Amino acid sequence: MYEILNEIRRMINKNLIMYLPHVKAENLEENGAIYYMNGRNGTEFDWYVNGKISDFFVFYNDDNNLGAVKLTLYNNGNVLIYIYDEMGNKLIKEIQTNVEIPEYDIFKFAVLLKTVTDDNKIWDANIDSIEVGVQLTPDRFSEFKNNKQYYETIINRRKMLGMMSYVSKKVIDDGWKIGYMIREDALNDKDSGWCFMAGNEDDEYVENYKNLKLLSIAEICQLDSDILKYIDSPVGTAFIRVSSNEFEIDNSNKKIYVEKR
Repeated sequence: MYEILNEIRRMINKNLIMYLPHVKAENLEENGAIYYMNGRNGTEFDWYVNGKISDFFVFYNDDNNLGAVKLTLYNNGNVLIYIYDEMGNKLIKEIQTNVEIPEYDIFKFAVLLKTVTDDNKIWDANIDSIEVGVQLTPDRFSEFKNNKQYYETIINRRKMLGMMSYVSKKVIDDGWKIGYMIREDALNDKDSGWCFMAGNEDDEYVENYKNLKLLSIAEICQLDSDILKYIDSPVGTAFIRVSSNEFEIDNSNKKIYVEKR
C-alpha cells in the first residue's frame, strides 16, 4: 500500500512544482502536507457511491484554508487532479491521468484506509500520520464487500438520475407540480420508464405527443424534488400526489392533489 500512497504523493508534488512554482512551502498548510479527506462522506461511501477513494488535498495556509491541489483516485485507476492558484480562488489546471496499479490493489487500499482512519474515527488526516503497514485479515475485506448492500439504494437512485423520462409540458411550461407518476417498461437502456404528469391533463392532452417532453430524472427533480424518494420504485408502480409534498400509491380511490410550484 506504500506504493499507492507514494504515487499519490509523487503526482501531487510534481504538479505543485510544475504549476505553482511561486507558492512556497510556508504558504501551504503544514508546509505542503497532503490530507486524506474522508470526513465528508467516508471511505466506504465514496468507494461504492462515487466510485473513488476519498479525495487527497493540499491546502493553502491562510484564514480561508482553500485547496491548492486536489487529487481524486478512481477505483479503475483513473486520476483527476485540480490545481488552484491565488490562494485557492482560481482553478488553473485540470489534469486527467491514470496509475498503472491493478484495480484489486486499489480496492485493498480503500479497505486499508477505512480500517486505519474511518474505523478509528480519524478524519481528514495528514497522510504521513496514517499507518499503511497494517496487515488486514480476510474478514476486513469480506466486511467491506458485504457493506455494499447498505449503499444499493443510493447507487440505484444516482444511476436513475441520469436516465430519461417523459414529462408533461404542464409541469415544464405551466409551473404545475407533478401530481401523477407511473413507471412502465423501459424502451431502451437509457429510458427509466417513468412518465410524470401534473394530474390535471385530459386524455386528449396526453395523447398528443407534442405535449410531452423527454427529460432526465435529474432535470425533473430540479423542477420538483418531491419525486426523488420514489424514483427507484419498480416497474408497474403509479403514485398520486396527496398533499403539498407527499405521494401515495395510486389505488384509484383518491383525487390527485394539484398545485403550482
